[in-house]
Amino acid sequence: MRQGGRAVLVLSRPKIRRGTALTGQARPPTVGTIYSVAMPVVISMLRGVNVGGHNKIKMDALRALCESLKLRDPRTYVQSGNVVFRTEERDLGRLAKRLESEIERSFGFRPDVIFRTTAELRKAIARNPFALRRGIEPSRLLVIFLANDPGQEARDQVLTIKTDPEELRIDGREIYIYYPNGLARPKLSWAVIEKTLKTRGTGRNWNSVTKLLEMAETLEASE
Repeated sequence: MRQGGRAVLVLSRPKIRRGTALTGQARPPTVGTIYSVAMPVVISMLRGVNVGGHNKIKMDALRALCESLKLRDPRTYVQSGNVVFRTEERDLGRLAKRLESEIERSFGFRPDVIFRTTAELRKAIARNPFALRRGIEPSRLLVIFLANDPGQEARDQVLTIKTDPEELRIDGREIYIYYPNGLARPKLSWAVIEKTLKTRGTGRNWNSVTKLLEMAETLEASE
């Protein structure tokens, strides 16, 4: 531009890209800052879907349902009710209830829906108590994602349950169970564990857990 007959070069401020977390508060903006807020990626796990011919949902129908709730880029994995998507919703508890209600309205049953953010799933994988042990079969390692934190007292009580030959560890909202003889005929009763914890959960084997993280990270990188 010109001022008083002189050419003046105007330098624009660079755009600053900052994401916001699902919890907590964003830092206050500074003068001249332009924000581009990325949608968080969420991993949704439905409990008891397509098991033994009951609670049937086709994955293309599940993706369509997610889109109807304005969940962006939904991607499903296998037939057990795993969906990775973007969302503008910051209250994930409220979103889980909405998704449960819509599934009930559309398919006639109400499954528990349990969410983890990409960061939460990454931390759950990093905390794997069997990570350094040799000979662990990924298909025999189950991670159970709990709907709520059961509290330290309940966690301590669960660890007193006899689980042989299975091995059980619990950390926060995740339970890690290794089934050395496979999951077909386990000795460990999940009903007893759930009653002790007083919260529901849904399990995924280690291969599925790592695949879901891979999908979530790929979706994040595609912004």
